[in-house]
Amino acid sequence: MSLDERCAQYRQYLEKYLRDFYEQFHDMPQKPLLDAMEYSLFAGGKRLRPIFCFEFCRMAGGQWEKAAPFAAAVEMIHTYSLIHDDLPAMDNDDLRRGRPTNHKVYGEGMAILAGDALLTDAFSVASFAQLDNPAQMGYAISVLAQCAGSLGMVGGQALDILSQDRTLSEQEVTDIQTRKTGALINAACVLGVIAAGGTEEQIQAAGMFAGALGLAFQIRDDMLDVIGSQEEMGKGIGTDAGKNTFVRLYGLEQCETLVKKYTRFAVSRLEAFDEPGFMTELAESLTDRRS
Repeated sequence: MSLDERCAQYRQYLEKYLRDFYEQFHDMPQKPLLDAMEYSLFAGGKRLRPIFCFEFCRMAGGQWEKAAPFAAAVEMIHTYSLIHDDLPAMDNDDLRRGRPTNHKVYGEGMAILAGDALLTDAFSVASFAQLDNPAQMGYAISVLAQCAGSLGMVGGQALDILSQDRTLSEQEVTDIQTRKTGALINAACVLGVIAAGGTEEQIQAAGMFAGALGLAFQIRDDMLDVIGSQEEMGKGIGTDAGKNTFVRLYGLEQCETLVKKYTRFAVSRLEAFDEPGFMTELAESLTDRRS
C-alpha cells in the first residue's frame, strides 16, 4: 500500500468514527452548538495526528483500528485549539483551511463553546478505548491531559502570549513550540503505542520521535508563513511577522537545515518498531510540504 493510500485509509476510518460518535447529538436542542463543532471538525486537513496514532499502534504490533478512540480524541483537541487560536483575543484570523474561521460564521460565543465541547468530548471518546491491559487506561488519559493542558499545548500558548513584547532566546522559542505543536503529536504517537500494548522502550521511542518531528513540523510551518501562499495554506500568511518564530531566530536557509536535521533524528527513533517504512516516508515527506 502506498503512502497516499494508507493515509487515505486512516483518514476515512477516522472520519466515519467521528461522524458516528456525533450522530447521537443531531436531534438534541443544542444542535447549533453541534453545527459549529462539526463545521471545524469536518473541515478537512491533513489529519496527521490521527495518522500517527494509527500507525504507531500498527508498528507496535497492534490492530490499528483499536487506536481509533485515541486518534479521534487527539483530533478533537487539535480542532478545538484551532477554533480558539483563531479568535480575536488570540490570533484574530479570518481564514482556516480555505474557509471563514469558526467565529466568523457562528459568532465568538458559540465558537468558544464549540471549542470547549470538543475538548471535553475528547476525553469521553478516549474512554471508549479497549486496552488489553485496562490498568493502562489511567496512564493513557494522563498522557492526553498533560499534552493538552497547562503542561502541554495550553501552557505553550500561554507562554507565547506572555512573551509577545520581548525577543526570546533560542531555548525559549523551542520550549514554547515544543508545547504548542509538539505536545499533541507526542500524545498521538504515544497513545498509539499504548493502544497496541507496546513496550516501555517503544513508548519512549515514540515520544522522542514526536518531539523531534514536532520541531521540524513547526519550523517548516514558520517558513511557510514567509514563503507559502494563501491558496496553498488555506489561511492568511505573513501573520507571524514580528513574532518569536524560528525564521526570525535563524533565517530561512538555516531553518531548512534544521527541518532535515530534526526529521533525521525522528526517523532514527523508529528502529524500536517493526516495519517503520511508512512512517519514515511520511516524516520525510513533511520536510518540503507546502501546506
